[in-house]
Amino acid sequence: MAFLGTVARRVTACRQHLSPLCRATTRCYSSQSTHTTEKSVPYEKTLKQEDGISGPTKPLPKSADVVVIGGGSLGCQTLYHLCKMGITNVILLERDRLTAGTTWHTAGLLWQLRPSDTEVELLAHTRNVISSELEEETGLETGWIQNGGLFIASNKQRLDEYKRLMSLGKAYGIESYVLSPAETKDLYPLMNVKDLYGTLYVPKDGTMDPAGTCTTLSRAATARGATVIENCPVTGVQVKVDDFGVKRVKAVETAHGTIQTPCVVNCAGVWATKLGKMAGVNVPLVAMHHAYVVTERIEGIQNMPNVRDHDASVYLRLQGDALSVGGYEQNPIFWDDVSDKFAFSLFDLDWDVFMQHIDGAVNRVPALEQTGIKSTVCGPESFTADHKPLMGEAPEVRGFFLGCGFNSAGMMLGGGCGKELAHWIIHGRPEKDMYGYDIRRFHHSLTGNNRWIRERSHESYAKNYSVVFPFDEPLASRNMRKDPFHQVLQEQGCVFQERHGWERPGWFNQDGPAQVLDYDYYGAYDVPKNTVNKYSQILGKEYTFDFPPHHDVIRDECLTCRNAVAVFDMSYFGKFYLTGPDAKKAADWLFTADVNKAPGSTVYTCMLNKRGGVESDLTVSRLEPSPAHIPLTPQSNGDAYYLAIGGGVAQHNWSHIQSALQDQGFHCTLIDHTEDMGMISIQGPKSRELLQEVLDSDLSNDAFPFSTHKIVNAAGHKVRAMRLSFVGEMGWELHIPKESCLPVYHSIMAAGAKYGICNAGYRAIDSLSIEKGYRHWHADLRPDDTPLEAGLAFTCKMKTSIPFLGRKALEAQKAEGLRRRIVCFTVDEKVPMFGLEAIFRNGVPVGHLRRSEFGFAIDKTIGYGYIRNPDGGVVSPDFVRSGEFTLERMGVIYKATAHLKSPFDPENKRLKGIYGSPQVHEARM
Repeated sequence: MAFLGTVARRVTACRQHLSPLCRATTRCYSSQSTHTTEKSVPYEKTLKQEDGISGPTKPLPKSADVVVIGGGSLGCQTLYHLCKMGITNVILLERDRLTAGTTWHTAGLLWQLRPSDTEVELLAHTRNVISSELEEETGLETGWIQNGGLFIASNKQRLDEYKRLMSLGKAYGIESYVLSPAETKDLYPLMNVKDLYGTLYVPKDGTMDPAGTCTTLSRAATARGATVIENCPVTGVQVKVDDFGVKRVKAVETAHGTIQTPCVVNCAGVWATKLGKMAGVNVPLVAMHHAYVVTERIEGIQNMPNVRDHDASVYLRLQGDALSVGGYEQNPIFWDDVSDKFAFSLFDLDWDVFMQHIDGAVNRVPALEQTGIKSTVCGPESFTADHKPLMGEAPEVRGFFLGCGFNSAGMMLGGGCGKELAHWIIHGRPEKDMYGYDIRRFHHSLTGNNRWIRERSHESYAKNYSVVFPFDEPLASRNMRKDPFHQVLQEQGCVFQERHGWERPGWFNQDGPAQVLDYDYYGAYDVPKNTVNKYSQILGKEYTFDFPPHHDVIRDECLTCRNAVAVFDMSYFGKFYLTGPDAKKAADWLFTADVNKAPGSTVYTCMLNKRGGVESDLTVSRLEPSPAHIPLTPQSNGDAYYLAIGGGVAQHNWSHIQSALQDQGFHCTLIDHTEDMGMISIQGPKSRELLQEVLDSDLSNDAFPFSTHKIVNAAGHKVRAMRLSFVGEMGWELHIPKESCLPVYHSIMAAGAKYGICNAGYRAIDSLSIEKGYRHWHADLRPDDTPLEAGLAFTCKMKTSIPFLGRKALEAQKAEGLRRRIVCFTVDEKVPMFGLEAIFRNGVPVGHLRRSEFGFAIDKTIGYGYIRNPDGGVVSPDFVRSGEFTLERMGVIYKATAHLKSPFDPENKRLKGIYGSPQVHEARM
């Protein structure tokens, strides 16, 4: 046995380079007899059995409604919640014993506050299930311990992040306190507070016991009729093709029999990728070693809260009278050859990799310097490209659901995610906004790309404890998808953002190009670190909760659009054609708005789920029947529609449409021409004058009214022009065949020079659009919001008798009255807000901001959020008008003005080209 301080000195003395990316154990320290060689989890009970039982623990049934594969946290939670929702003919298959893979060795921490409202809600449900619901239902203890959580801040930015969490927590009634270093010392006497800026204390955080939790969940599920079968590895998943050519789950194969089922749930953890391949499904995750050590007894540590010291990359979990010490390092070890025989097993700990956590732990709790190490726990965990789980129905096979890739958070997220996954399976969609976890958030071209999966997963792991800043961008696996304008915009200083694999313009740097370089793994694994990385340096300057240093650059882009003309590259948009004999029926069913107007019309509309939640907002253009002129027009003898969809959610939209078509049995074809066309939007008071010099069409209001489209010639090239705007100005989108993009762009820029044209990016769009009151899907418009709540009732054909998906839910909500409603808020003080700020009405929390930006034309901070009535009553316009509102930003209260209409151009005059009013603030040119 060694003291932690001794271990630190020895490893530092013998540290050496190891082979990159694939180490299994360290050779540096393993021969030293002074450190523990014991590998064991710090739990009194595990479910491992030494009796050598072989074969399934129960006979296999012939069929089941649902087969859950994997007996860890997610498998057991999903089984339990399926049964609670009435699905009892459900089987859980575990290849070994429950928890045998990764759950048995997990630290079992639960923190209530995260920088996501959905995650806060998911964690709250897990906490409720583990701390009370299961024990009340079964009489069995789950091992829940409520000892609190303490977040350590060593600098102002970190404490600002924690203050953001505290403010969000107030909207959910979560108790938390910002403590000074002295107050922290009083709470945790063994802690070194000399280098602290402050802490956030959350009294009702705690820990869970994996064996106790999963045992109780499985007993509760079997009591309701479920069947749990252990020692039964899955050997195959049968897939059939139906009459429409759709792949669907048929059965699950094992060495002991086959179970017929229409639904499989992949909760196989690090083995989920192999299980996915059995059905032809990509499961984009990687397996890595993830470790902690358990100390000997520490006098005075009893009843202390769990600690997360993010800046030191370490957590300290209370383990009775000892601590478990772990964290996230820059150079995690990948487990490439995942063994099917690995059960209740652990790796040797690589001290060279783990050492950084010991250093941080000893600094935070100096008593650890002379504390022995009782055991080491180094096991496999699954990690994903954005450090979020993989959930939902796979786009490749209907009936194949994912519940895996939980990035070492399967215990704390398990209850909430198990409930949502059960609802997903039964009703087709979850109750909450789970898009951030939905497998469809990733484009299909990425989910089978090993470079993308590996690089992104590494970066997400390495940055897991980094401050979550509003405008951060990944450095890993960039330049996967580039549009035709990429090079010319990069040369003009474009600072790109990454969405859905695409490089899209963020804003334009005035100091020249900032190329995105190949990923250097932050210098880990002996990969040479990029020594000159201008793009990374620019991102670093954005790491702030204040206005970024280039705030004035984005201001100029916005005000040039408001006062003159700007061009936006929006080529990453999804561009789909809907054709076929049932295209009109499909359009009526899919889209909330009546899109069956005259050919040449373009309509802004939503697509909903059965509960009336918004799955998408998009524009739909009705086309003339015509021979094919790919990519501008598809072959069509009847009804045909052109769909333009936000590029970051194109895969989600594609899958939603395909599922709806399949469920209704419509004979349609959905064609993706995203890669074949570019798209630029020319917006501003001077847009008509400029484009009239480039296009061969009359652009007057009479000849080319708002919400119409036509094919025109632009500088000798055929393009589809649409009179639309996402920024609240007069303007046109040009949808351009790939080979024609650059000639058309250069013609526009040349003609626009005398009008003061500028390039502008999505940071400007974010500001301009919120100023006009336009929604951003998955920000202030999500699957858990209805069009009525979101102020988009005008997109719904409720005055017609045409049925559409989600209509019944909207009719019921309209009759009952809105229990929540979106409201616009402005703040006179010049303070940046980014979303998650708490909203108070007459001093009572009623919601939080979903989205916030600075509006340069009105010169104010603008935020949108959904508010509720604390009494549970209807949220009427009078309820909004009669309240006094404040917003809490990082613990500071600001007076806010509530608006039921956009404060900028509420009469939509600018969209119509009416610019009689005085111009807005001038840009600095």
